[in-house]
Amino acid sequence: MKIFAVGLNYPQHNKELNETLYKGEVPVIFTKADSSLLKDGKPFFVPDDMGRIDYETEIVVRICRLGKAIPARFAHRYYDAVTVGIDFTARELQAELRKKGLPWEMCKGFDGAAAIGEWVSVEKFRDVQALQFHLDINGKTVQEGRTSDMLFKIDEIIEYISKYFTLKTGDIIYTGTPVGVGPVNINDHLTGYIEDRKVLEFNIK
Repeated sequence: MKIFAVGLNYPQHNKELNETLYKGEVPVIFTKADSSLLKDGKPFFVPDDMGRIDYETEIVVRICRLGKAIPARFAHRYYDAVTVGIDFTARELQAELRKKGLPWEMCKGFDGAAAIGEWVSVEKFRDVQALQFHLDINGKTVQEGRTSDMLFKIDEIIEYISKYFTLKTGDIIYTGTPVGVGPVNINDHLTGYIEDRKVLEFNIK
C-alpha cells in the first residue's frame, strides 16, 4: 500500500502558512511511509523529540483498481470510498526542511503521522467535490473545509500521480488541508466528520 499526500491545495491554508499563494501548474505531491498509517481508533503518541505536532484535517480517497496514466475524465472509476484523515506534521522540523530546500518526509511520514477514519462509499454522496468536513478537538470544532475549495480536484490529482506511480487497490491519497491547522496536546480527543457523519475518533497520548 502506498500513501500519497497533496500539499498546498487550499488557498487559505497557504496564506495561513505565510506561503505565497501557490499558482503552480501541477499539484505538490509527497509520500508517507506505510508505518505512518494509524487506523481503527488507535491513539496517536506524540513523539518526544520532534517539537510541535500539528493536525491537518483532510479528505482521504481510497483507490479501488489498478491504474497507470489515468486521464482525469476517467479517474472517478479508480476510487470507491472517502474518509477523513489527519496528516500529522512536525511543524518546526518542516520549517527547517523547507528553509534548506529538503524533502518533507521526515516531518510528514513518521510513525502514526497518517491517521485515518472509517471508509464511506462515494455512492453515499452526490458529489465528492462538494463535501463539507470538519475536525473537533475535545468537542469543539477547530478546522473545517469544503472539497470545492481545492486548487486541484480529486480527479486531477489522480491523473497527475498516476503519470509517475502505478496506483494499486488499497493505495490512499490525502487531498490537502484547509485553513485552521494547529497543535495537538496529550489527552486531546479528536473526532472527524464528513458532512454530519462521524468517521474518525481517537485520542492523543
